Amino acid sequence: MSGPGAPASVPPQPGADSGPPEESPEQLQAFYRALYLTRQVEERLERLHHQGRIPGHFHRSLGQEGGAVGTTMALRRRSDGTGDLVAPTPRTTGALFVMGATPLEYLQQCLGRAGGPTDGRDPGPGWTDLDRGLLAPLPAMGNLVEVMAGITLALRMRGEDRVGMVFSGDGATSTGAWHEGLNFAAVRRCPLVVVVEANQWAFSTPTRRQTRIESFLERCPGYGIQGVGVDGTDTVAVHRTARKAVERARNGEGVQMLELQYYRLSGHDLDDNQAYVEPMELERWRARDPLEILRNRLLATDSDWVSRIQAMEAEIRDEVTQAEEEALASGFPQAAPEGGT
Repeated sequence: MSGPGAPASVPPQPGADSGPPEESPEQLQAFYRALYLTRQVEERLERLHHQGRIPGHFHRSLGQEGGAVGTTMALRRRSDGTGDLVAPTPRTTGALFVMGATPLEYLQQCLGRAGGPTDGRDPGPGWTDLDRGLLAPLPAMGNLVEVMAGITLALRMRGEDRVGMVFSGDGATSTGAWHEGLNFAAVRRCPLVVVVEANQWAFSTPTRRQTRIESFLERCPGYGIQGVGVDGTDTVAVHRTARKAVERARNGEGVQMLELQYYRLSGHDLDDNQAYVEPMELERWRARDPLEILRNRLLATDSDWVSRIQAMEAEIRDEVTQAEEEALASGFPQAAPEGGT
């Protein structure tokens, strides 16, 4: 696997870092459901975007779904405000579904419709729900590391057995806020897992043109923290690596960094045609589709997975279709009356 400082032309080999089977069939099914749900919802949103129905930008996670799902599946997920917390980016759609968000909520949010999580006031792909452990993305890259440093410090000072996880793209790691937040969290030994999605691009700038390091993990010794890299296209490998990092953070070992190594298969947003990307490089990475990798893993373990996968996919497609219809029927929020709030 080539690091960000080198040409990102060679994807990892299939099955790398996977290890022998250790997940239950129920866990594997949960992984697949979250991946397929993410793909289906984003495909619907891409179509709605081209129809002019999304009031803003939308960032697909195509090729990166395994990172969001595998990492957040390692968290303690609850709905009463006592679980772990996660601060995703606009591209980590699967993290919201793993933490309990529904397709209807997500579609209403992105469409800016009434009845959604922010009632149409902020049509961005994320929102804050502390009961389910969700924090909304911030438009300023890198700033969420500072926010999560403060939140996880509070958790540690209160003696709460909880962990925070924050996602960052390649570009965010070059911002001052990212470094300041990481250093603060490291010094205070915050129970924080910093996930760097090394997808090789920051907008249209290749990562090798914004940093000289071969891997973002090279920064860990400077902050005195632990870091591990993993093939981000392999959901199972991501989950196993993330589970260990979360355990270390929860056990008082301080900040942990995960570097997810994969490739952004879509443009920065849906208006980006990726004219700056080498077509052959894109094709090589498309062969490392997280959904196909997990599907092949399931089919290799038991032939019964063929019918189970087909039934699961049909159920999810129906669920997303119904959510799309309900979201479009939700209507838009009404303006407050003059003098109202």
